[in-house]
Amino acid sequence: MNSRTMWLLGAGLLCLAGAVFAVGSHAETSTAAGANPNPVRLMRPPVAPLSAMAQLGKEIFYDASLSSSGTLSCASCHSPDHAYGPPNDGPVMLGGKALSRQGVRAVPSLTYLDRHPNFSIGPDKGDDDNVVDLAQMAAIGQQAARTTKTAGGTGASANIVPQGGLFWDGRADTLQDQALFPLLDPNEMDGGSAEVVADKLRGAPYANRFVELFGAGVLRNQRLLIAEAMFAVARYQVEEPSFHPYTSKYDYWLEGKARLSESELRGLQMFNDPDKANCAGCHTSAPTRDGLPPLFTDHQYEALGAPRNAALAGNRDPNYFDLGVCGPHRTDIPEQTQYCGMFLTPTLRNTATRHAFFHNGVFRTLEQVLDFYNFRDINPDKVFPRAADGTVRKYDDLPQKYHANVDVTDPPFDRHPGDRPAMTEQDEADIIAFLKTLTDGYRPEN
Repeated sequence: MNSRTMWLLGAGLLCLAGAVFAVGSHAETSTAAGANPNPVRLMRPPVAPLSAMAQLGKEIFYDASLSSSGTLSCASCHSPDHAYGPPNDGPVMLGGKALSRQGVRAVPSLTYLDRHPNFSIGPDKGDDDNVVDLAQMAAIGQQAARTTKTAGGTGASANIVPQGGLFWDGRADTLQDQALFPLLDPNEMDGGSAEVVADKLRGAPYANRFVELFGAGVLRNQRLLIAEAMFAVARYQVEEPSFHPYTSKYDYWLEGKARLSESELRGLQMFNDPDKANCAGCHTSAPTRDGLPPLFTDHQYEALGAPRNAALAGNRDPNYFDLGVCGPHRTDIPEQTQYCGMFLTPTLRNTATRHAFFHNGVFRTLEQVLDFYNFRDINPDKVFPRAADGTVRKYDDLPQKYHANVDVTDPPFDRHPGDRPAMTEQDEADIIAFLKTLTDGYRPEN
């Protein structure tokens, strides 16, 4: 975890907690108004015309001819009208030549990835120049005790767990690397081989742009051609403002330009309350020390034990399990079994626009997600299916030998059968009201 996030979990959240507390303890007029009593200045990315490289990347991003079906582009699954997330209501998207093959995981949003760190295994090394590779850190992690992550706390910084990287398992470090996977995945764009993709790029209407930017030789060099194409897509995502607009109601509330309703404000308090939802323990909600807007993720990985999704074709095989960081789609650290079942904590920005949640898209609504957090441990039969003998099949999407990896320490996952739920029905509704304030496109009051 980087130093910026450490601060966020510490002083940053304390500042926000103070601001929220101030709202609650000040005059009733402040609470009723829902204004932030301690507004801050957020540092948004500068807006400028797209560079020639980014313009090329935009054409590639929307080019459906690169897929075997001729109908799928990057934008098909990462729709700009859906916060660069999936436009459908299903758990995954369909791809392949006949658009009949299921993707294996829910489609993540491409927004706010420009600040995403590379994959590593924590804790944050800060300015430490000593190089420790993944295997060494993982070995240390096998022996290290896990600390509890709470909103406003700093214990997460000591956890030696995976962090950073793209996709649900962090197998790509950069946007350039990430762009190539869907292009070649037979369940997605199904672009075939590198040779096929290169030939299509040479014949694309924008092929002359490669020559203008890199010289005529680039078209003869297959490896360079594809690398530059993917870099162009990455530059488009970095330069295009709509990939990181920071125009949610919450952003403007932080700046004192919007007011939260009573329900939204209660939801924010529940979100940041370590004894309630404790969402901010992982989905950090305060600006960084240098004024960057919060990303609502600590970029770490968690094993939450989500239910198996019977709607996924791969799950018809009872012996198939998606283990996240340790495979099967990520292949470099399968022996680090302490991370089996861990998936990336996604940003919650624009989460209210989605219709599939968690890596396998098992939940369709935010209400289902909140119920999972609330009842997983105190009343698991509300969340998991039952076996033929009537027993609840808790953590049914993870082999028994990896159940010890599941987080049972971070609130509200530290509760036991018979305990009171961390959240009331009204608490859940208020949290959802707050989550809806994270949707971009809000118009501020001034």
